[in-house]
Amino acid sequence: MNASADRSRRQGEAQCARTVLMVRPATFCANPETLATNPFQHVVNAPGAAMLAAAQAEFDAAVEVLAAAGVEVVVAAAEAAAQTPDALFPNNWFSTHADGRVVLYPMAVPNRRRERRPVMLASLAAEHHWQVAQTLDFSGLEQRGQFVEGTGSLVLDREARLAYASRSARTHDEAVVAVCTALGYTPVLFNAHDQAGREIYHTNVLMSVGPSIAVLASAMIAPGAGLRGVFDALDQSEKQLLDISAEQVGEFAGNLLFLDGGAQGPLVALSRRAWASLTRAQRVLLEQHARPVLCAVETIEHVGGGGIRCMLAEIFLPQR
Repeated sequence: MNASADRSRRQGEAQCARTVLMVRPATFCANPETLATNPFQHVVNAPGAAMLAAAQAEFDAAVEVLAAAGVEVVVAAAEAAAQTPDALFPNNWFSTHADGRVVLYPMAVPNRRRERRPVMLASLAAEHHWQVAQTLDFSGLEQRGQFVEGTGSLVLDREARLAYASRSARTHDEAVVAVCTALGYTPVLFNAHDQAGREIYHTNVLMSVGPSIAVLASAMIAPGAGLRGVFDALDQSEKQLLDISAEQVGEFAGNLLFLDGGAQGPLVALSRRAWASLTRAQRVLLEQHARPVLCAVETIEHVGGGGIRCMLAEIFLPQR
């Protein structure tokens, strides 16, 4: 075990959260302000009320599935007046940490910045007895045009203190380094592109890290120092690799999250669409490390451009 991982364990930093926050959408569509950078979004010609109802139904079903699997799910409501169609993806604007710190992140477009609701988060912390020791607010980096969108941009190996980050219009080196320096993480930066040559806009599209396994679309990472750095970091942290294809990334197979299911044991939340894209061998390998919990979020994936991982903001804050 490396020194940073050993220190992390002594401090009680687990890789998997027992509790997640989910934000129920009040508006829903393919966000026009992010269409240029998110090829997973699709504009659908359908009444807004019908699209919202479909997204809310998928959201409610996902809450039930995760709760039944042993996850503690806290649900908050989005603000309809704020007109934030991506509010159901709260992992992009904040993260929490076992030492009681909360991080607020700089977001690339104006309507996503309106998703930041520190007052709501403080209210939930009081209600659920979460201890917040410090809030680190990096939103000021927006004025410099520097962005890092939470655990969309940063795939965190909390035990090994590594932060994987794919450079993009939403993930800038300076912002990544600023957050990593404050939290005591080592950044692992790289470039990645899809089959059309477009940069991967969020790292959690092609990568997820669990306690003993990492899911990664390694072929999408540009050859060279960046790819070597990723493999070196995975070796250092002793993660078994489940390598997925670019086609499987297109089915949200990289957008999954390992969680603590309490008495029911470790689990991995992924979408029904993602699971269907995996080969039998990949499924067997994944099941050796965690129990798959499948969520049917096809409308949210197709229109919103984000998967079940994006819908889950992990709560690592200690109890009072």
